[in-house]
Amino acid sequence: QVQLVESGGGLVQAGGSLRLSCAASGHTFGSNAMGWFRQAPGKERELVAAINWSGGVVYYADSVKGRFTISRDNAKSTVYLQMNSLKPEDTAVYYCAGRETHEVVVAVSRYDYWGQGTQVTVSS
Repeated sequence: QVQLVESGGGLVQAGGSLRLSCAASGHTFGSNAMGWFRQAPGKERELVAAINWSGGVVYYADSVKGRFTISRDNAKSTVYLQMNSLKPEDTAVYYCAGRETHEVVVAVSRYDYWGQGTQVTVSS
């Protein structure tokens, strides 16, 4: 059974930084595409960033381009989301998700397993 465990969320002032981590277990991590999603109260869950199995293909939502960086360490079965220049509108629960295949996709429904989420709150 695949397990994803996120960490690194918290409260930060606008302009600050946070680094989220997602540790995976129970599957062959190195062959899977991974993504970070977020969901704010009253809003749909949206893809923030995604990365393919090798790290050679990445996707960013327009709202985070130039501020967030996704990366992965296959030896540690961990994917990261470095978040800089945080804004109050980045406040949400952030979820790590994985696919059974190596391709990066945007749709929420095409991700096969999910972490429990970690809260990120950015104060103004």
